[in-house]
Amino acid sequence: MSILDRVGRTPLVELRNIAAGLKVPVLAKCEHLNPGGSVKDRIAVAIIQDAEQRGLLQRGATLIEATAGNTGTGLALVAAIRGYKLVCVMPEKMSHDKRTALTALGAQVIITPNRAPDHAENFQNVAARLAHENGWFLTDQFRNPANVLAHETTTGPEILEQTRGRVGAFVAGAGTGGTITGVARALKGASSAAQIVLADPMGSALAAWVHTGRPGADGAYAVEGIGASVPPQLLDRTLIDSAQSVSDEESFAMCRRLLREEGLLVGGSAGTAVVAALRIAASGLVSDPVVVLLPDSWDRYRSCAWMRAGGGPC
Repeated sequence: MSILDRVGRTPLVELRNIAAGLKVPVLAKCEHLNPGGSVKDRIAVAIIQDAEQRGLLQRGATLIEATAGNTGTGLALVAAIRGYKLVCVMPEKMSHDKRTALTALGAQVIITPNRAPDHAENFQNVAARLAHENGWFLTDQFRNPANVLAHETTTGPEILEQTRGRVGAFVAGAGTGGTITGVARALKGASSAAQIVLADPMGSALAAWVHTGRPGADGAYAVEGIGASVPPQLLDRTLIDSAQSVSDEESFAMCRRLLREEGLLVGGSAGTAVVAALRIAASGLVSDPVVVLLPDSWDRYRSCAWMRAGGGPC
């Protein structure tokens, strides 16, 4: 047994204080309690297992990923156990805590400017180019079907088991789109009537895309790891019933409440998802519990101004 065997099977806990008095309970899926501190541990294991089974990796190979930090951490754990090297390409908006953690885990970290998806210096394009130039294995979380499958076969079934199939709504953000798409497939495949709700930062184009089929205006936001200016390839719009737009201020304020009122040591995107989940729980549109996914841990945001005193990016 290794630490990788402890990935998944995360607890589902009720938000007894923050959601007190609402029409239905709000249950938090605590993905920040994975060994690497985020939901991305699941896809790191799944992507590498899939590549190994297909004979694409040899011990000592170099992995490369474009990451906001969490997938990089998960891959670093897998690399340590399986004997790989790791290169992580991150946009400069991501916190210094993430850079420090990845370096400590033995990854080479490359920082790129914040650029649009079609720009040569965009972090995804840089990772793809470096993989091609150096013969490294691109784990490719934004396009790899193993990302979605990991959540369809683990996260979704866990939620069904933990709720005994009673899910009024499932709420999550989208970075790659793998989590919400995979869980939605699992819930709908089990004939669940759960509403699938995207929690999206204000400034992201995804909420408008869910509602109209066309991406909204691209704006700035400080919440990390979720939202996009272009819909991710893995995000299946046909499975999403609605979207909630949440401001940075609401997200960070809710994150601080989760820390202080529920004892949940989570990051800013958890605040985004919980704000959206509370709206759904209060709406009267669902009669069963609302399940909300908490993506990552607070330890990667401690240098951020919003964590220390409120307001502002990292």
